[in-house]
Amino acid sequence: QVQLVESGGGLVQAGGSLRLSCAASGILFNINTMGWYRQAPGKQRELVASITSRGTINYADAVKGRFTISRDNTQNTVYLQGDSVKPEDTGVYYCNADLATGSRYWGKGTLVTVSS
Repeated sequence: QVQLVESGGGLVQAGGSLRLSCAASGILFNINTMGWYRQAPGKQRELVASITSRGTINYADAVKGRFTISRDNTQNTVYLQGDSVKPEDTGVYYCNADLATGSRYWGKGTLVTVSS
C-alpha cells in the first residue's frame, strides 16, 4: 500500500506561480513513476507531468516550458512547480504513483484555481 498526500493548492493569479508537493508513505521500494494529473470542471483527468525513478520526465504539451516536476527520493516527495499560470490551469491536481507491480495509487487531490 502507498499513501499519497498532496499540499500547496489554492488561489493563484494568472501569471503567477504555484508549487505543489506530494508526500508518499507506505511500501515505497518499488515505485516506478510518480506524476501529477489534473481534472478541470467537466473534463477528464489528464496527465500534467511525470517522472520515473531514473529521472525520465514527461510533460503535457499544455505545460511544457511553464511547469517543472521534480522528485526527492530521499524524502519520498514529488513536486510540481508551475510558472506563468493561466486560467486553463485551474483544476484539481492529483498525485499519482505507479508501482513496478502494475498497481497505481492516487492522492485525494488539491484544488488549484487560477484567477484572470
